[in-house]
Amino acid sequence: MLFKSIKWLMYTLFLLIGGCGYPQLSQEDDAIIPSDYTYIIGPGDSVNIFVWGNPDISTTATVRPDGKITIPLAEDLLASGKTPSQLARVMEKKLAKYVRDPQVVIMVGAGQGVYSQQVRVIGQLGGGSSSHYSAKALPYKKDMTLLDLVIQIGGLGQYADGNRASIIRNIDGEPQHFGIRIDDLVDDADLSANIKILPGDILIIPEAFF
Repeated sequence: MLFKSIKWLMYTLFLLIGGCGYPQLSQEDDAIIPSDYTYIIGPGDSVNIFVWGNPDISTTATVRPDGKITIPLAEDLLASGKTPSQLARVMEKKLAKYVRDPQVVIMVGAGQGVYSQQVRVIGQLGGGSSSHYSAKALPYKKDMTLLDLVIQIGGLGQYADGNRASIIRNIDGEPQHFGIRIDDLVDDADLSANIKILPGDILIIPEAFF
């Protein structure tokens, strides 16, 4: 009974925020997308740390849930919320006590980034036969498109209504809803529906009416 109640509440939510009635996003809106996106390190990220000329202290570290990492000669460095370059400069200052003129390069391996930049998808996704709703959080990648996102979630669920899908996007500090046309993109190869995805976007895929 509890599961049915939760499912009904989610279904009602999708009816309220399904793409119908919201302004449609199009490729014309891509012109407002900032071009200065920089990856921000987040908890769970794997960072490869290279100290030029010092292989003994070059290492790989995973950002802990508290946002910090520990490397040889420096403990509990705050990594989350910094760009790789910013973290490298912090490490150089710390290592300067032990290494002459340290030169540090940071490369991020597998990671999710900070929560504010992740792209979230909820609803009928995964391409399976289940009618249950599911959700995923994915790392944002520069120049990511709607098609890229659909591929990453494994397509749409059997009962998805892709043309009633919507995106919640933060604009000037306020969440706004926009309709999108996934069915037109996937089923009809309508590339005009292949809009750009932004960091922090939330994609909602409702169930179709029967």
